[in-house]
Amino acid sequence: MSTIFKKIINREIPADIVYEDDVCMAFKDVSPQAPVHVLVIPKKEIVSLANAEDDDKELLGHLLLTVKKLAAELGLDEGYRTIINTGEGGGQTVFHLHIHLMGGRSLTWPPG
Repeated sequence: MSTIFKKIINREIPADIVYEDDVCMAFKDVSPQAPVHVLVIPKKEIVSLANAEDDDKELLGHLLLTVKKLAAELGLDEGYRTIINTGEGGGQTVFHLHIHLMGGRSLTWPPG
């Protein structure tokens, strides 16, 4: 069964896409927790960070460098937070690896 993210990749459902290349895609979160809240996802289906393989090393690096690039483009000069929820106990609700990029306000600690 396809996740909602796979359906976004396949253009089966709409999303507010802010970035896309041949490896990944980024779009605005539909339930933002900060003024800027973007999800960066690989086009390759990986269930979670726990399921990433050694062969995914280049892909994982690409995702992080994409986050850095997007943060600059989105004006997050004062800082930002990246979150990867892994597994149900880690708060993951969509089982397709994704990185939350959040900013645009002061982010407190601990997050929750």
